[in-house]
Amino acid sequence: MALQVGDKAPAVLGINQEGKEIKLADFNGKKVVLYFYPKDNTPGCTAQACSLSDGYDDLRKAGYEVIGVSTDSAASHQKFITKQNLPFNLIADTDKKLSEEFGTWGEKSMYGKKYMGTFRTTFIIDETGTIIRIFLPKEVNTKDHAAQIL
Repeated sequence: MALQVGDKAPAVLGINQEGKEIKLADFNGKKVVLYFYPKDNTPGCTAQACSLSDGYDDLRKAGYEVIGVSTDSAASHQKFITKQNLPFNLIADTDKKLSEEFGTWGEKSMYGKKYMGTFRTTFIIDETGTIIRIFLPKEVNTKDHAAQIL
């Protein structure tokens, strides 16, 4: 069962691009924007990451910290961060554990072909670790996601 508004987010989120464990407690006193995206260096995912990067200062001033999650490797995340100059952590959810817990991993369809993948979804987690808002795949505006959150 996917996590819903009102549920507590897991204490441990995963391993970032540098192999460091990321915990919710690392961001005490801040709201967390935890966004799940399909793949590094693809057009929609790059637009979304750049929107969040461009709006990062405003998001931080509003009390948010941004964390991206995809099933790509830490090495892929490092290249993506360097190429796009991203100022936030990306979690390498290679075992899909976090994606499955949040309900963002499942069967997708493109051009009639079915495959498993990540549903682009953003969770807003408050200072107590409670999920207070979810942007579902059809709601996420990749080009203007930071403004959407604010």
